[in-house]
Amino acid sequence: MSLLDKHSIIEKNATLLLVGSFLVVTIGGIVEIAPLFYLDNTIEKVEGMRPYSPLELAGRNIYVREGCYLCHSQMIRPFRDEVERYGHYSLAAESMYDHPFQWGSKRTGPDLARVGDRYSNEWHVQHLVDPRSVVPESVMPTYAFLKTTPLDVKDIKYHLEANKAVGVPYTQEMIDNAEADIKAQADPNANTADLLARYPKAKVGDFDGNPAVLTEMDALVAYLQMLGTLVDFSTYDDAAGSR
Repeated sequence: MSLLDKHSIIEKNATLLLVGSFLVVTIGGIVEIAPLFYLDNTIEKVEGMRPYSPLELAGRNIYVREGCYLCHSQMIRPFRDEVERYGHYSLAAESMYDHPFQWGSKRTGPDLARVGDRYSNEWHVQHLVDPRSVVPESVMPTYAFLKTTPLDVKDIKYHLEANKAVGVPYTQEMIDNAEADIKAQADPNANTADLLARYPKAKVGDFDGNPAVLTEMDALVAYLQMLGTLVDFSTYDDAAGSR
């Protein structure tokens, strides 16, 4: 009996086909699941990643609240056209402190995984206040109200505590200084040495153009300006190439 005849028997026998499918799925499931019981972490550690600063975390909360993820992804796929347009493909470690992650599946607007430092604070503010004034073809709604909405900072330490409960490595020092840090990061006259020690590479200074008031616009722009800026990809690529 040829191999084709044997295969034909399985295809024509519903019971044999069901048993065979079950065995294949079982073996595949074991291969995928078993390593999770003895691996401490399935995400490759990448130098530079850190938890969000309180201001960045507040900005991320606004980003989620306003549904920005519905039109913007934060996941650059490892394809040439995506890398050439948006930058280095996304690494799993870049989302390790996101709860939930902001990968997205729809791009009405461009991917934002590498938007940090690509535009000035003033550009971001103008774009959020009046999108079509800087991108004429934009269909994004206006978020001008963020510039006049004071940022609520009294509960920020509880946001850090909640993230710590799900595995984000916030220290007690970070939690205790959360309210001071969130104010200092957007104050151009503040001493930010301790803030930067806790959150390296954090963008500091006035974000919304009004240093006298801490607004939701400050928080959202601070969040956007750090996206994709924590990992030195030139070092990462050099290390990968030397292996």
